[in-house]
Amino acid sequence: MAHDAGMKRPLSVALLCAGALALGGCATAVPPVEVTRFHAASPAGWAPGTRYTVDTAPLGDAAAMVGASQPSLEWDSYRSAVERQLQLQGLVAAPDGTRAPLKVRIGFDRMDRTGVGRRSPVSVGVGGSTGSYGSGVGLGVGFNLGGGPRKVQDLQLVVRIDDSASGQALWEGRALAAVPVKAPAAQPGLASAKLAEALFRDFPGESGRTINVP
Repeated sequence: MAHDAGMKRPLSVALLCAGALALGGCATAVPPVEVTRFHAASPAGWAPGTRYTVDTAPLGDAAAMVGASQPSLEWDSYRSAVERQLQLQGLVAAPDGTRAPLKVRIGFDRMDRTGVGRRSPVSVGVGGSTGSYGSGVGLGVGFNLGGGPRKVQDLQLVVRIDDSASGQALWEGRALAAVPVKAPAAQPGLASAKLAEALFRDFPGESGRTINVP
Protein backbone atom coordinates (compact mmCIF):
# COMPACT_ATOMS: atom_id res chain seq x y z
CA MET A 1 0.00 0.00 0.00
CA ALA A 2 2.79 2.37 0.89
CA HIS A 3 4.42 1.57 -2.42
CA ASP A 4 1.17 2.38 -4.28
CA ALA A 5 0.82 5.69 -2.45
CA GLY A 6 4.37 6.58 -3.36
CA MET A 7 3.61 5.89 -7.00
CA LYS A 8 0.40 7.93 -6.99
CA ARG A 9 1.94 11.07 -5.54
CA PRO A 10 4.44 11.76 -8.36
CA LEU A 11 1.69 10.97 -10.87
CA SER A 12 -0.66 13.48 -9.22
CA VAL A 13 2.04 16.13 -9.24
CA ALA A 14 2.68 15.46 -12.92
CA LEU A 15 -1.01 15.78 -13.72
CA LEU A 16 -1.22 19.06 -11.80
CA CYS A 17 1.77 20.44 -13.68
CA ALA A 18 0.28 19.40 -17.00
CA GLY A 19 -2.98 21.10 -16.05
CA ALA A 20 -1.16 24.29 -15.10
CA LEU A 21 0.63 24.33 -18.45
CA ALA A 22 -2.65 23.82 -20.28
CA LEU A 23 -4.27 26.69 -18.39
CA GLY A 24 -1.25 28.88 -19.09
CA GLY A 25 -1.63 28.18 -22.80
CA CYS A 26 -5.32 29.06 -22.74
CA ALA A 27 -4.54 32.32 -20.97
CA THR A 28 -1.96 33.37 -23.56
CA ALA A 29 -2.33 37.11 -24.01
CA VAL A 30 -3.08 38.81 -27.30
CA PRO A 31 0.04 40.70 -28.51
CA PRO A 32 0.10 44.49 -28.12
CA VAL A 33 -2.84 46.21 -29.79
CA GLU A 34 -2.48 49.27 -32.03
CA VAL A 35 -5.30 51.70 -31.23
CA THR A 36 -6.40 54.92 -32.94
CA ARG A 37 -9.42 57.02 -31.97
CA PHE A 38 -11.10 60.09 -33.48
CA HIS A 39 -13.85 62.02 -31.74
CA ALA A 40 -15.73 65.29 -31.62
CA ALA A 41 -14.55 67.98 -29.24
CA SER A 42 -17.51 67.76 -26.85
CA PRO A 43 -17.85 64.62 -24.67
CA ALA A 44 -21.46 65.46 -23.76
CA GLY A 45 -22.81 62.99 -26.32
CA TRP A 46 -21.58 59.97 -24.37
CA ALA A 47 -22.16 61.13 -20.79
CA PRO A 48 -22.79 58.31 -18.26
CA GLY A 49 -26.43 57.23 -18.33
CA THR A 50 -26.89 57.94 -22.03
CA ARG A 51 -28.73 55.14 -23.84
CA TYR A 52 -27.49 53.45 -27.01
CA THR A 53 -28.60 50.90 -29.58
CA VAL A 54 -26.37 48.63 -31.69
CA ASP A 55 -26.69 48.71 -35.48
CA THR A 56 -25.36 45.83 -37.60
CA ALA A 57 -25.06 47.93 -40.78
CA PRO A 58 -21.61 48.40 -42.42
CA LEU A 59 -19.39 51.16 -41.09
CA GLY A 60 -19.47 53.51 -44.09
CA ASP A 61 -15.93 54.29 -45.21
CA ALA A 62 -14.59 51.46 -43.06
CA ALA A 63 -16.97 48.86 -44.51
CA ALA A 64 -14.51 47.71 -47.16
CA MET A 65 -12.01 46.90 -44.46
CA VAL A 66 -14.13 45.39 -41.74
CA GLY A 67 -16.17 43.42 -44.28
CA ALA A 68 -17.89 41.06 -41.82
CA SER A 69 -20.97 43.08 -40.95
CA GLN A 70 -23.53 40.25 -41.02
CA PRO A 71 -24.47 38.71 -37.66
CA SER A 72 -22.53 35.54 -36.84
CA LEU A 73 -21.21 33.77 -33.77
CA GLU A 74 -17.92 35.64 -34.11
CA TRP A 75 -19.71 38.95 -34.62
CA ASP A 76 -21.75 38.23 -31.48
CA SER A 77 -18.52 37.81 -29.51
CA TYR A 78 -17.30 41.22 -30.72
CA ARG A 79 -20.66 42.82 -29.99
CA SER A 80 -20.70 41.40 -26.46
CA ALA A 81 -17.15 42.59 -25.83
CA VAL A 82 -17.91 46.10 -27.11
CA GLU A 83 -21.14 46.37 -25.15
CA ARG A 84 -19.34 45.37 -21.98
CA GLN A 85 -16.88 48.23 -22.51
CA LEU A 86 -19.66 50.69 -23.32
CA GLN A 87 -21.43 49.81 -20.10
CA LEU A 88 -18.21 50.15 -18.13
CA GLN A 89 -18.18 53.74 -19.43
CA GLY A 90 -21.67 54.24 -17.94
CA LEU A 91 -23.64 53.99 -21.18
CA VAL A 92 -26.94 52.08 -21.00
CA ALA A 93 -28.30 49.61 -23.56
CA ALA A 94 -31.78 50.59 -24.76
CA PRO A 95 -34.42 47.85 -25.05
CA ASP A 96 -34.66 46.20 -28.47
CA GLY A 97 -36.89 48.06 -30.90
CA THR A 98 -36.65 51.40 -29.08
CA ARG A 99 -34.85 54.60 -30.06
CA ALA A 100 -31.84 55.92 -28.20
CA PRO A 101 -29.66 59.04 -28.44
CA LEU A 102 -26.64 57.00 -29.55
CA LYS A 103 -26.24 54.46 -32.33
CA VAL A 104 -23.25 52.12 -32.09
CA ARG A 105 -21.88 50.41 -35.18
CA ILE A 106 -19.44 47.53 -34.90
CA GLY A 107 -17.28 45.81 -37.49
CA PHE A 108 -14.42 43.32 -37.35
CA ASP A 109 -11.97 41.78 -39.76
CA ARG A 110 -9.67 38.76 -39.69
CA MET A 111 -7.01 38.68 -42.44
CA ASP A 112 -4.41 35.93 -42.90
CA ARG A 113 -0.92 36.76 -44.07
CA THR A 114 2.60 35.36 -43.90
CA GLY A 115 5.55 37.32 -42.59
CA VAL A 116 5.72 41.08 -42.62
CA GLY A 117 2.84 43.01 -44.14
CA ARG A 118 0.86 46.23 -43.91
CA ARG A 119 -2.76 47.20 -43.81
CA SER A 120 -4.24 49.58 -46.33
CA PRO A 121 -5.17 52.97 -44.87
CA VAL A 122 -8.81 53.67 -44.06
CA SER A 123 -10.09 57.22 -44.06
CA VAL A 124 -12.68 58.27 -41.51
CA GLY A 125 -14.38 61.51 -40.61
CA VAL A 126 -15.58 62.40 -37.14
CA GLY A 127 -17.06 65.71 -36.07
CA GLY A 128 -16.36 67.30 -39.44
CA SER A 129 -12.63 66.52 -39.36
CA THR A 130 -10.88 63.84 -41.36
CA GLY A 131 -8.36 61.34 -40.04
CA SER A 132 -6.54 58.43 -41.61
CA TYR A 133 -5.98 55.05 -40.07
CA GLY A 134 -2.73 53.33 -40.90
CA SER A 135 -1.10 56.28 -42.62
CA GLY A 136 2.60 55.45 -42.66
CA VAL A 137 2.22 53.04 -39.75
CA GLY A 138 0.61 49.65 -40.38
CA LEU A 139 1.55 46.45 -38.63
CA GLY A 140 4.77 44.80 -39.70
CA VAL A 141 5.28 41.91 -37.30
CA GLY A 142 7.20 38.82 -38.40
CA PHE A 143 7.17 35.57 -36.42
CA ASN A 144 10.23 33.45 -37.19
CA LEU A 145 9.85 29.68 -36.94
CA GLY A 146 12.29 27.17 -38.38
CA GLY A 147 13.99 29.76 -40.55
CA GLY A 148 10.77 30.89 -42.22
CA PRO A 149 7.88 33.26 -41.49
CA ARG A 150 4.89 32.03 -39.49
CA LYS A 151 1.34 32.56 -40.67
CA VAL A 152 -0.36 35.31 -38.70
CA GLN A 153 -3.73 37.00 -38.67
CA ASP A 154 -4.40 40.71 -38.54
CA LEU A 155 -7.36 41.05 -36.20
CA GLN A 156 -9.21 44.35 -36.38
CA LEU A 157 -12.13 45.84 -34.49
CA VAL A 158 -13.76 49.09 -35.61
CA VAL A 159 -16.43 50.85 -33.55
CA ARG A 160 -18.33 54.03 -34.36
CA ILE A 161 -20.70 55.94 -32.09
CA ASP A 162 -23.17 58.19 -33.93
CA ASP A 163 -25.68 60.77 -32.77
CA SER A 164 -28.94 59.03 -33.70
CA ALA A 165 -30.84 62.22 -34.47
CA SER A 166 -28.32 63.84 -36.80
CA GLY A 167 -26.34 60.81 -37.96
CA GLN A 168 -23.14 62.67 -37.08
CA ALA A 169 -20.21 60.55 -35.90
CA LEU A 170 -19.27 61.44 -32.33
CA TRP A 171 -16.50 58.89 -31.81
CA GLU A 172 -14.75 56.28 -33.92
CA GLY A 173 -11.94 53.93 -33.07
CA ARG A 174 -9.90 51.09 -34.51
CA ALA A 175 -7.95 48.38 -32.67
CA LEU A 176 -5.55 46.13 -34.59
CA ALA A 177 -3.37 43.20 -33.47
CA ALA A 178 -1.21 40.62 -35.27
CA VAL A 179 -1.59 37.13 -33.83
CA PRO A 180 -0.09 33.76 -34.89
CA VAL A 181 -2.86 31.79 -36.61
CA LYS A 182 -2.70 28.80 -34.25
CA ALA A 183 -2.23 30.79 -31.03
CA PRO A 184 -5.00 30.63 -28.40
CA ALA A 185 -5.14 34.43 -28.65
CA ALA A 186 -6.58 34.09 -32.17
CA GLN A 187 -9.77 32.56 -30.78
CA PRO A 188 -12.72 34.98 -31.22
CA GLY A 189 -13.62 35.06 -27.52
CA LEU A 190 -10.10 36.03 -26.40
CA ALA A 191 -9.38 38.33 -29.36
CA SER A 192 -12.65 40.28 -29.14
CA ALA A 193 -12.29 40.87 -25.40
CA LYS A 194 -8.70 42.10 -25.73
CA LEU A 195 -9.35 44.34 -28.75
CA ALA A 196 -12.44 45.91 -27.15
CA GLU A 197 -10.67 46.51 -23.85
CA ALA A 198 -7.74 48.15 -25.65
CA LEU A 199 -10.02 50.25 -27.85
CA PHE A 200 -11.88 51.73 -24.88
CA ARG A 201 -8.82 52.18 -22.66
CA ASP A 202 -8.97 55.70 -21.18
CA PHE A 203 -12.12 56.43 -23.22
CA PRO A 204 -12.58 58.56 -25.26
CA GLY A 205 -8.81 58.74 -25.71
CA GLU A 206 -6.71 61.36 -27.44
CA SER A 207 -8.21 62.11 -30.85
CA GLY A 208 -6.00 61.35 -33.83
CA ARG A 209 -3.22 59.67 -31.84
CA THR A 210 -2.13 56.06 -32.40
CA ILE A 211 -1.05 54.19 -29.27
CA ASN A 212 0.07 50.64 -28.46
CA VAL A 213 -1.81 48.94 -25.63
CA PRO A 214 -0.01 45.95 -24.01
